[in-house]
Amino acid sequence: MTTNPLPAEALFTDLYELTMAQAYQAEGMDQLAVFELAFREMPRNRNYAVAAGFQDVLDFLTGFHFSAGEIHYLRLNGEFSEVFLNALERLRFTGDVNAVPEGTLVFPNEPLLQVIAPIAEAQLIETFVLNQIHFQSIAATKAARVVAAAHGRMIVDFGSRRSHGIDAALKVSRATYLAGGAGTSNALAGKIYGIPVFGTMAHSYIQAHDDESASFDSFARLYPETTLLVDTYDTLTGVRKVIELSQKLGERFQVRAVRLDSGDLGSLAVDTRKMLDEAGLQRVKIFASSGLDEYKIQELMNSGAPIDVFGVGTKLAVIADAPELDMAYKLVEYGGKGRLKLSTKKLLYPGRKQVFRQIDNGRMAGDVIGRFDEPLAGEPLLKTLLLRGQPTTRIELAESRRHLQRELKSLPDHLHGLQSASTPYPVSFREQLKTDLNTIRRKLGFDDSRGGR
Repeated sequence: MTTNPLPAEALFTDLYELTMAQAYQAEGMDQLAVFELAFREMPRNRNYAVAAGFQDVLDFLTGFHFSAGEIHYLRLNGEFSEVFLNALERLRFTGDVNAVPEGTLVFPNEPLLQVIAPIAEAQLIETFVLNQIHFQSIAATKAARVVAAAHGRMIVDFGSRRSHGIDAALKVSRATYLAGGAGTSNALAGKIYGIPVFGTMAHSYIQAHDDESASFDSFARLYPETTLLVDTYDTLTGVRKVIELSQKLGERFQVRAVRLDSGDLGSLAVDTRKMLDEAGLQRVKIFASSGLDEYKIQELMNSGAPIDVFGVGTKLAVIADAPELDMAYKLVEYGGKGRLKLSTKKLLYPGRKQVFRQIDNGRMAGDVIGRFDEPLAGEPLLKTLLLRGQPTTRIELAESRRHLQRELKSLPDHLHGLQSASTPYPVSFREQLKTDLNTIRRKLGFDDSRGGR
């Protein structure tokens, strides 16, 4: 099954990745490098992030090559030598990739993904790796919050039309399902990812008819188990017309739900539920949409609104309240030596690392970041996904979905809220890493009191 319908070309990289790769070649620098991808700070109102997007990275790396057309474009650029372009023609990804399982809850400064490869190979893939993991992780995090706010009520992704491009729309659909959503309105996402597709009608269908009741009748005869949109003119009048249709069709009436798409959704849901129940239509559900996100859904749930399904669109599609993570892909080792960074507020610990998760009575108790080969207590989160350029596994969406639900069940209660917790999840660095950092810092001519403050 295809996971990414858009072309993932090697040229999807920033120019400086190419100029650095040419410089590495010119200097004879071709030793193994270790790059780690992590984010530095938790976004606003977030207590965790959901790691996602790794299968697209694996697909990209296993097919990584520069096409003849891409080489021709670079030749026209005039900045690259024939020696370098010839090397690019032969270049394939031959390295290893380790990552946390998709659906894992992750926290600031923890490596989500680790690339071990000849430095030019590892450098050239940075843009794509960051692009996919960053976006899919913030989308899955947003979707997980939306699903949690609904407390078991169905969530359907409705946001494709306002997503920031086709790839983003499809990845939000996938992320919503990963997070426990019921499915999406997007047919292509359903085809690509094998997830359920939901759809009813738009207001235009009703507007195109001279009579609202006639539009309901026609649509319900063609699609008996449909959802009817009742707010084109007046919501409660629309509900009455659905009730009249049920009386007209009798046992042939199989409409599953009515959809509210404007106005005070909570109040309208209460009135709609009362009207349907009084008409003996207890089995007809209420589907709500229009400007929803986790905050609005929580408000509706707290008010007791009798809504069964939420269609969540724009605010999920664009991750409206926290559209970015401070995520970076940084060199931590080259030629077997640890590399660091001392920039203000961007301190980077050297060397290849592992994250060890501590579990206490079935609950996540804290993560410890240590050297990759340290035998520490806890579950090591980084697992091998690619070995010498070949995948060791395939990431299955259904298993990622189950894994995320297990992760959320083990998350401490105070971290499930929609606002930032006063006590964040504990993540610590081993003393050995701090020793390694200070040793290299002194070799670079900086004492322990300078840099990274």
